[in-house]
Amino acid sequence: MQSPSEPESEQKPEHAPAAEHVSNAHKLLTALRKRIGEHPELAEAISKLESALNILTVKTGGMF
Repeated sequence: MQSPSEPESEQKPEHAPAAEHVSNAHKLLTALRKRIGEHPELAEAISKLESALNILTVKTGGMF
């Protein structure tokens, strides 16, 4: 639960670097998939990254 003094749209500074890295990695892997086509290991890496992003979202309350 969010404290009353924290606006909903405000990012927590400690979560920003992790969120940025995950987002950038996802973009790179997705671009690579488009460039080289489907590959089982690439699809697994993207899936794991998406799972990690979902976990971060839940644990931070979507605050990144």
